[in-house]
Amino acid sequence: MTIEERLASVERELARATRRNRWLLAGVGLAVAICAIAWAVMGGAQAVHAQGVAEGKKVVRANEFILEDQNGKPRASLAVTADGSELDLFDVGGKARAVLFVNADQSGQFLSDAAGKPRAVLGVPADGPVLTFLDAAGKPRAGLNVAADGPVLSLRDAAGKPRANLAVPPDGPVLSLRDAAGKPRAGLAVQAEGPVLAFLDAAGKPRADLAVTADGPHLSLRDAAGKPIWPAP
Repeated sequence: MTIEERLASVERELARATRRNRWLLAGVGLAVAICAIAWAVMGGAQAVHAQGVAEGKKVVRANEFILEDQNGKPRASLAVTADGSELDLFDVGGKARAVLFVNADQSGQFLSDAAGKPRAVLGVPADGPVLTFLDAAGKPRAGLNVAADGPVLSLRDAAGKPRANLAVPPDGPVLSLRDAAGKPRAGLAVQAEGPVLAFLDAAGKPRADLAVTADGPHLSLRDAAGKPIWPAP
């Protein structure tokens, strides 16, 4: 395999890692949906209590359990619906802080902060588990997912742009570092033939690369069109 072919292989792996990181953003939407369900369950429990139906410390129904504190506020609920089963835990202020659910498509869990905003989301869809960590603004900042072709770790900036991705496909690990626009600017891959280090310009063209194969090291500098201008050896 030539150096150019190996660089093209590295770029394909970096693009594959970026596509797979869409699952990390999907985890954010999942967390928001779970929050809505949790608030709906909590609101229903409070309405039932206001009507005088839930007079004791525990409400038992055919498909739902609601646990209240000494002040009559819902603190936990376990429900089974047509969509699946769900366990919700609330703090003293009525904020949903933890939700665990199982439905026909996947199982998952989210943990939220004191403001009720999701900060950690774990989902297990058919394609493999996804773990996402969010900042106080609700932006995903770090995520890990494991699919059939290997795990991907993604780190994002405050704007939600991927800045560092580490993937381990069958051909070997690939590290991608990206600029503020989310474009790859540096990549490192370790494949069967040996390691490859590549630097790209803002247009995505490789401008400098270093590879080590069985024949020895190879260094190449390229022009704006991607053509070698200084190869060694």
